[in-house]
Amino acid sequence: MPSDISLHFSQPLWLLALVMPLGVWLWLRLTVPRHDTARYRAYADVHLLPQLLGLQSEQGRGRYRRFVLWTLLWTLLVLALAGPRWDYRDIQLFRPGSDLVVLLDLSRSMDVADVSPSRLARARQEIEDLIGQNRQARIGLIAFATLPHVVAPLTEDAHALRQQLPALSTDLVQLQGSRLPEALLRAQQMLAGQPDDSSRHLLLISDGDFGLSPGEQALKELRLNNIRLHVLGIGSPEGGPVPGPDGVPLRDGQGEAVISRLDEAALQQLAEQGGGIYRRADYRASDTADILQRIGQDARAEVVAQQKTRVWNERFYLPLFLLMLLLLPRFRRHHRQQEARR
Repeated sequence: MPSDISLHFSQPLWLLALVMPLGVWLWLRLTVPRHDTARYRAYADVHLLPQLLGLQSEQGRGRYRRFVLWTLLWTLLVLALAGPRWDYRDIQLFRPGSDLVVLLDLSRSMDVADVSPSRLARARQEIEDLIGQNRQARIGLIAFATLPHVVAPLTEDAHALRQQLPALSTDLVQLQGSRLPEALLRAQQMLAGQPDDSSRHLLLISDGDFGLSPGEQALKELRLNNIRLHVLGIGSPEGGPVPGPDGVPLRDGQGEAVISRLDEAALQQLAEQGGGIYRRADYRASDTADILQRIGQDARAEVVAQQKTRVWNERFYLPLFLLMLLLLPRFRRHHRQQEARR
């Protein structure tokens, strides 16, 4: 509810511009022609001299009328720019109770097309679903192969996250591989900067075809820092050939096509050891919904130290409206002059 009606301005420095008409007035005074009236006093009364010499001509009076009008218009414009406001309401501040870092595997095996159109395309869609369903967590995104790369820091800006998704491709990776321990460490560092009372979660999106799996020590570090690891498996147990940069399947030393399969056993074990849940990605939204539900069980959306933010009701439009009303007759006069010239 509004609790204060005292007038003040959001940008008060604009009020300094109100002195500009004073400078214009001084310039007008200095540029008005001056007449020596002493020699005319013998021929006419003093009060008649202005009419005799033309000092009060219609042109001179019009000059000052225009000055007064434009001063008024300028004053209204400056007041609008200064941002007048005189009432507000206080809104209680809350913060999301959970932080979620998504770890997206960008190794070459994510280009396998055992799920349509490819594992990576499905993973991007799963992240899109996750963002759309999320209501309680800040989300960050890390893409990894041999090395992890922070795509987006923890944020509540869903639009900014969505903008990053189309650019995610295995072609961005210079050193191929899938080293999960480095990605877990980078995610842990990202979460370390968040409030201690927030619940912390990781979501690994991968096919489980790791070049280097995390050891017990890495998972222990997660548990010590109260970080849960959830896993979303991408792919099928039957698998498919891994395409190279040119689209031709990669081959091993024996000339056989390299086949990548979803390693559900390894991914389920990771989720179990990380205190999270495992789901296989499918076309339904229930996979990401289950993970968000699990995250929501730990969420603590709390008032931020009983703080409130003050939202003012801006009134800049009032002087702007008056300014437009005063300008309308001048536009009409200008239009009539243009018509007369034709």
